[in-house]
Amino acid sequence: MTDVRNPSFPDAMSSSASAPYFVIYDGNCNLCVNLVKLLESLDRGQMFQYAPMQDEPTLAQFGITPQDCEMGMILLRADAPEVRWQGSDAAEEIGRLLPLGNGFVAAYRALPGVKWAGDRLYEQVRDNRYALFGKRDRLYQSAYPICGLGDCNLQPDGSPQESSQHNA
Repeated sequence: MTDVRNPSFPDAMSSSASAPYFVIYDGNCNLCVNLVKLLESLDRGQMFQYAPMQDEPTLAQFGITPQDCEMGMILLRADAPEVRWQGSDAAEEIGRLLPLGNGFVAAYRALPGVKWAGDRLYEQVRDNRYALFGKRDRLYQSAYPICGLGDCNLQPDGSPQESSQHNA
């Protein structure tokens, strides 16, 4: 876990968030999107809300840059977004938070060499995800977006949200 204290955005999200964790994922990556869809079907927005790493305005509210995203998925605590996990650590923490996941993650971490191998595998998949799994034609925006920060300006298909105001 990375606990990065950044006083420039401590109030980016209040503790009244509807989901206690935010997942930042690659919305153009087939593997990443399929894993987000699986997590959405298991969780239904109860514990996790999502933003694609291509949604720079949302990420900026947490002090996350496109360069930060190059190191892999990011998991943030909604009530303390400066507390974050990235890469394989984020994947492990998500697994730990799922029902019955804590035992599997504890065993994974306890077996000698397995955590190290898992970290190297994550890095290889991260760095070659488009070649291995393909790149989507359209950005995937989750059905459970991070919306507690103001506007959710993307539709689930990644298209801009239409304004409810019409010109007369």
